[in-house]
Formats: sequence, C-alpha cells, structure tokens
Amino acid sequence: MNTFLENQNWRYATKKFDASKKISAQDLETLKEAIQLSTSSYGLQPYKVLIIENPEIRTQLQPVSWGQSQIVEASHLFVFANIIDVQDNHIDNYMSNMAQTRGLAIEDLKGYSDFMKSKITPLPTDIKATWTSKQTYLALGNLLNAAAELKIDVTPMEGFEPEKYNEILGLDKLGLNASLVATLGYRHEEDATQHYPKVRKPIDELFETI
Repeated sequence: MNTFLENQNWRYATKKFDASKKISAQDLETLKEAIQLSTSSYGLQPYKVLIIENPEIRTQLQPVSWGQSQIVEASHLFVFANIIDVQDNHIDNYMSNMAQTRGLAIEDLKGYSDFMKSKITPLPTDIKATWTSKQTYLALGNLLNAAAELKIDVTPMEGFEPEKYNEILGLDKLGLNASLVATLGYRHEEDATQHYPKVRKPIDELFETI
C-alpha cells in the first residue's frame, strides 16, 4: 500500500509531454487490460475506448480540445465514448458473453436479463446517456492507477468539444458520445507542473465519520 500511495503522490496532470518518448506495446496492453477489468454497473461496460495514434486525426482534434498541446504531444490519446441509448440488444450481448464465459445456459440468465432490461431500457435517453457517461469515469480510475504503477503519465481532460469529437471520429453514427479524454505518455523535463506540491483537502476536512 505504501508503494500505491507513493505512486499516487508521483502522478499529476501532465501539462507538457515529451513527444519523443512512446509507450511500449507491452505497457499499452497492460493499460488496456486494466481498463477492461474496471468495475461498472451490472458489469455492462456501456462504452468503447478509442486509442488515437494517427497524428493527422490528433491534429484535427487539437483545436476542438481548447488547443491543448497534450493532444498532439502525448504518446497516446484515449477517448472514452459512452453508449448514448442502451437497448435490449446491448444487454443480450452481455448475457451471451456471461453465458459463454461462465459455462452457463443462456436460459439460466433470463431472470437477470429481464431485471436489467426493466431497469435500464425504459429510462429516458438523456438519463441513460448520463449514466453510461459516469461509467467511463470508473474506467478512467483504473487507467490512472495502472499507469502510475508503470510510471506513465496520464492527463484526464474534460476540456474538449464532445460534438466535434463525435463528428471527427464518427461516433455519432455509432450511437456513441465522447465522454472524456485522456492523454498518456511521459512528462517533459521542462514541465514545471511536476514540481508543484500536490494540493488536497486535509483528511479531517475531507472525511466525516457518522
């Protein structure tokens, strides 16, 4: 646990990446697996993660990301895109995966499937979109923690125009919405932000035992 806390103190929202340093294929697979293993409501994982390596696309995305340099300088750009309108077929696909993974008959999961459909499918689309967007933040948490273990810098971003991302990446045609963005790579030695003391609320102010 001490190592975990040390890594949390080490990490920060990197403002300037070293564009010459790239994440290895092995470490990238580790980060992808960490996201895959993230918790989510019902285990549904109602989102997709796009890993943007194409420099031309990233150049298009920078102006609609408040011009932030991390978009083009970081080794990799992750875009978390939530499913806007979860329908029965999304739940059916999840149940098929569960049946195959656990060696169950799909009929044995009907009760759980029907319960999920009764709770999720009837919701208004905007409520579903908000809910699925929140799930992407759970996945981001795993990414941040795994990256810190590997001493890979991550900058989570909400400073971008989702509608423009959806247009450029074709997400709107897939029923997806850009929920949040994360740039990954290695901090530049000239990034003064890495030397700033971490500012957090005191423990006794942040927590209250009732």
